[in-house]
Amino acid sequence: MSEASDATPAPQAGKARKLARPTPRDVVSGFVTGLFSIPEGMAYATVGGFSAPMGLWSGAVPTVIGSIFSRTVLMVTTLTSAIALSAQSILVGAGLDPGDLGSVAALTVMVGLWMLLLGVLKLGSVMSFVSTAVMTGFTAGIAVQIVAGVVKDATGYTPEAHNTVGKLVEGVLHVGEWDGATVLVAVATVAVWAGLQLVKPLRKTATLVSLVVVTVVVALLGTDVERVSDIAAIPRSLPPFTLPDVGAMPELVSGGLAIALIALAQAAGIGAAVPNPDGSRTDVSKDFTAQGLANVAGGFFGALPTGGSLSRTGVATSGGAQTRWAGIFAGVWLIVLVLLLGPLAGEIPMAVIGGLLLVIGGELIVGRWADIVLVFRTSWLSAAALVVTFAATTQLPLQQAIFLGAGLSIVLFAVQAAKRGRLVRFVPTGDGDFRVEDAPADLPSGQTTVLHYVGTGFFAEVNRLEEEWPHTAHTQDAALVISLRGSAGIPSTTFLKSLDRLLDRWHEHGVEVVVCGVPEDLRKRFETGGVSGRLRDSVVPSGDTLLGSVREAYDLAERRRTRRAASADG
Repeated sequence: MSEASDATPAPQAGKARKLARPTPRDVVSGFVTGLFSIPEGMAYATVGGFSAPMGLWSGAVPTVIGSIFSRTVLMVTTLTSAIALSAQSILVGAGLDPGDLGSVAALTVMVGLWMLLLGVLKLGSVMSFVSTAVMTGFTAGIAVQIVAGVVKDATGYTPEAHNTVGKLVEGVLHVGEWDGATVLVAVATVAVWAGLQLVKPLRKTATLVSLVVVTVVVALLGTDVERVSDIAAIPRSLPPFTLPDVGAMPELVSGGLAIALIALAQAAGIGAAVPNPDGSRTDVSKDFTAQGLANVAGGFFGALPTGGSLSRTGVATSGGAQTRWAGIFAGVWLIVLVLLLGPLAGEIPMAVIGGLLLVIGGELIVGRWADIVLVFRTSWLSAAALVVTFAATTQLPLQQAIFLGAGLSIVLFAVQAAKRGRLVRFVPTGDGDFRVEDAPADLPSGQTTVLHYVGTGFFAEVNRLEEEWPHTAHTQDAALVISLRGSAGIPSTTFLKSLDRLLDRWHEHGVEVVVCGVPEDLRKRFETGGVSGRLRDSVVPSGDTLLGSVREAYDLAERRRTRRAASADG
């Protein structure tokens, strides 16, 4: 029984699935995906400054291994444009030659080891540290990098600038030095692709069809343009066995982590976008492990670093993929096609690949345009994160850009979190309910006041709020109930110290204090932090009802207040 038809019994979450039998649709889908991987793989490798065959091998062994072990069963693991550009940047930054197979293999294996570590430690949540704003800015920067990287292939002019923006500017300023035939072929490629987009059944194969059509026309016309074979021959052979340069691996530790984060961030959304046909749950951490195994294995067979590819996964699903066998067949079919047609791929004009990369860069921007608009509408802090990450991606090595973006995300979150904390007052309505008001500036005398703490207990938030608690300098005969239900969830030493200081202030002015809505983990932190001793029997745990603990605490505080007042009068 195939995974697609295995609906009874329902799969259990967390249990590994057995490798189901393939379906005819998986074979067809794998063929389409493997064929599509030829132009896209070569294009991505080329834009990263690697030889075209490495883009092919990146869709062979890694794709097979990733599909076998991935918990997102239809995810295709292969080379992406962001990974290719990052890999080239990291190798150059480490003083290594991107053309050296041993160095590339060392980087691929290092990326795989980082992915395995993150997967084994079940750190799927690490992707939450790379915000949408950062990934959007990073993707937009990658799109600009792609366009800048194909100025030579698409125009025939070779920019001398090393800066991304500089390449684009230089290319435009030297339009008179463009090669007419090269430009014509690149424009024709984009035009054919655009025309195919108008025919809905051909949209998914537009890249492949436009590559074949324009290549055939160029060959028939005998147009004199640079071809793939002029850069590197594509052998009719299996992926080459390659030993990683172990001595280079220490230089690639931080860069390997950067690529791992980039690849995993790109793949993290695939599970949500492409649910498993059998209804089983995806597992981001298990997907980390699968991609790690794919890279470790791929490093020994001529592959660049790889990760889950949304575009290649989309091709597979549109081709009818039903089980993980579709991805396995994609890698196998790619090898078969290269063995049968390898040298013919060398006849592809570089201008065709340049045109396709212009399309890919444009698609990245169009695909993220809604996110760009959303980020700018959300807040200026999110917009700042996007702009800074975009600028860093176009001006700095990519590994530095992604780390900078992730760090900026955390800082901006901290700023926003610190502003969210506030105090609100719960006022009894007389019918057992409470209405919400702003917290008073001074604690009222002769009554019990209920204040609800809205926040996480984050240290920056606590420091800001400490002076916003009501003043008690002129307060007499008062009690205070502090509601913490759903709040102060972060185990913050700052929160405990702040509460300790506030208790000193309140007790000094004779204020009865009761804390309610305290969950068990927070109660334990009260004990270890010494707060419980200050509150004695004045801690009311969270109850089964939303306001039950508030009512209980209010009644307790009011009884104590009136008893104290009566004692003072007597």
